[in-house]
Amino acid sequence: MEKPVTSTPTAAVSTPPLLRVVYFNDHYEQSIQFINRFGEQLQIEYFDRIETALNFLQKQYPVDAVIASFDSGGMRLLRAMRDNPWFHKLPLILTANTITPELIREALQHKADDVFPNDFSRGDLLTRLHYFVRRQHFVAMKASQKVAELNVRTPLWKRGIDMLVTGTALLLLSPLLLLMALLIKLDSKGPVVYKSKRVGAGYKIFELYKFRTMRTDADQLIKKMASFNMYNKQTEPAPSTNGISLCSSCSGLGKCQQLLFLDGEQVCEKQYQQQKEAKAAFMKFQNDPRITKLGRFLRNTSIDELPQLYNIFKGDMSLVGNRPLPLYEAEKLTTDEHILRFAGPAGLTGLWQVTKRGKGKKDMSEEERIQLDIEYAQNFSFWMDMKIVLKTFPALLQSENV
Repeated sequence: MEKPVTSTPTAAVSTPPLLRVVYFNDHYEQSIQFINRFGEQLQIEYFDRIETALNFLQKQYPVDAVIASFDSGGMRLLRAMRDNPWFHKLPLILTANTITPELIREALQHKADDVFPNDFSRGDLLTRLHYFVRRQHFVAMKASQKVAELNVRTPLWKRGIDMLVTGTALLLLSPLLLLMALLIKLDSKGPVVYKSKRVGAGYKIFELYKFRTMRTDADQLIKKMASFNMYNKQTEPAPSTNGISLCSSCSGLGKCQQLLFLDGEQVCEKQYQQQKEAKAAFMKFQNDPRITKLGRFLRNTSIDELPQLYNIFKGDMSLVGNRPLPLYEAEKLTTDEHILRFAGPAGLTGLWQVTKRGKGKKDMSEEERIQLDIEYAQNFSFWMDMKIVLKTFPALLQSENV
């Protein structure tokens, strides 16, 4: 769920902001317990499949951390994240039913940030998560001091073009922007826009604006749904015969009428099916309310990106420049040979995006992107910007976003 924009300055906020986490666990009851316990303190994106969790990390909004159950394959998710150049610095906490020295060694080997029991009976999860955020801000402060020595500044011609173009665009698009704001308000409760912290020119952190596309009460709705779930209604263990749990129909007869052999064990088919349907219903409920009906339209048409015009107008970024990065992506680019990419302005479109299109490449390596960012930071000019803008328009008609 997205972080809403408020008018209160950051320095005046007395309580820590809600952090957004990806929670991966295919154990249904543990997931219910996690959402019930932390749903009001965290913005939770829940997944029970590694593929969908990775897809979310690659294509959706940045998160502050990932929490993954070792018993559900969390180690595989950890390895996949650490092998991915774009979020291998994203903090990850492993959870496990039983924490052993072997598990801790393996977690350290693959650079997990911490290990907690699945029920979080030990340790303070919220304190740990806020530490990760403070660590990223400390890295940003040190990197900003290093980049300041490069005398980063936006030329007057570039700033003038940004203000002229975005000022005109905001004026012309104001009816559309006002209409979208009204529709978002009517569609669901919550603020019109949300903000996400990004690192731009000079390694300065700013708030990137987008139209809100998610409900602000999704986690509360999930908790309400969980209270109606058949698992939570059970205050006593289901009756059993010869070690086989019985459904309500079979318990009156004292034996199971429909035995099912599953993973070498005998289970009551009716009870198994009821549990499967209950889980499916819960998962459908959980995933559906996160993105509003209008939000899907806004994302598919990229209208949710329009508030970034205001970011450009106020000087946070430029029309053309290097992609503003989430804190965990920027954290890995603080070495002397890579930090040069922050000596150039942040922008909506840039050199590596149009270079990728021009060469017909499906993807670029991390090092290729960084070197193109550095090339732009060192050599950008009025004519280079014009060429990038002209090459960007054909890319907008293709399936992938620039």
